[in-house]
Amino acid sequence: MKILYSFNKSGFELEYWEEELKYKDELIQVVPFNHGTYLNSSFYLRAQLLDDIFFKKETSLLELYSDLKKVLKKNNIDCLIIDNNNPYHPEFLKTLSVKKVLRTSDGPMTSYDRDFPFMHAVDAVLYHSPAYSEEMDMHEKLTYLGVKEKYLWSMCSFDALRSRKSKKDLFNTERDVDVVFVGALFPNKMSVLAGVKKEFGSNFKLHGLANLKKNLYFNLVYKFPGIVRPLAFENYIPLYERSKIGINIHNRGKYTVGGYRLFDLPANGVMQISDGGEYLEEFFKVGVEIESYSSEEELIDKIKFYLSHDDARIKIAKAGYERVMGSYQVKSKLQELSVLI
Repeated sequence: MKILYSFNKSGFELEYWEEELKYKDELIQVVPFNHGTYLNSSFYLRAQLLDDIFFKKETSLLELYSDLKKVLKKNNIDCLIIDNNNPYHPEFLKTLSVKKVLRTSDGPMTSYDRDFPFMHAVDAVLYHSPAYSEEMDMHEKLTYLGVKEKYLWSMCSFDALRSRKSKKDLFNTERDVDVVFVGALFPNKMSVLAGVKKEFGSNFKLHGLANLKKNLYFNLVYKFPGIVRPLAFENYIPLYERSKIGINIHNRGKYTVGGYRLFDLPANGVMQISDGGEYLEEFFKVGVEIESYSSEEELIDKIKFYLSHDDARIKIAKAGYERVMGSYQVKSKLQELSVLI
């Protein structure tokens, strides 16, 4: 089976997505296709926006559709997988004779904007997390929407964001950063981040996407926990290699668990403490490969415990690392497609 993997990336992410998504074995071949170069995703970030520019016959959109058809034909593609920010209108997808698969990657917070409106136009859905809401899980929600083929297909660790050190060297490296978090400064995360920052001060390295407005809000509301600055791509791995504990915070807590950070931390030998509730067990063994928390107070207590118990911290970090290396590398996830699709 030949699969065209359509995604939307730019800059440093584009480079490693294009390189690492190239895959071939005796059962499948994956061909990367970046649909992000044709028009800015802000023009189709929501389904209604896509419908608007499709109705207006936006030139760049039609160019994308024409090129996609050429690539499908040239490579004799059997299946189209659409990842992050779908630019393909249902009426266009209807004209394609290949199997069409939507890969959800942004979680429930954007599902009604980016995922659910397209369920009728695809043959299958790959969802990245079993979590959805208090009322039902994602499998139940997709069934409710009438999706016949639906498979849990988690995110993973890209080689470009993983330490090149051997396991021995990685865990023999001196780690002088107690706690780390790298991620966007969303309002839903600010309270916990501020609490951890105030507790651990300069021993907590906090980086991520945060404009001036968000930083002002963060410091005014939470009594100046500090300025959050972005981290250059080339500094991700060096920072993780220095860090003892990485915390993970999701926008809707356990209902949005499953992002790339969940795998990037253990891939670099960082012991991880994450929210996620019962859904964490779908990815890692809690208490063995990862630690969990359900409140700011519990998170701070567990950080203190593992900072004062190096053997316990390192044991979990090593187990998490082994799990990622065995189950959550790009190659192993792409191999799963031959079974799922």
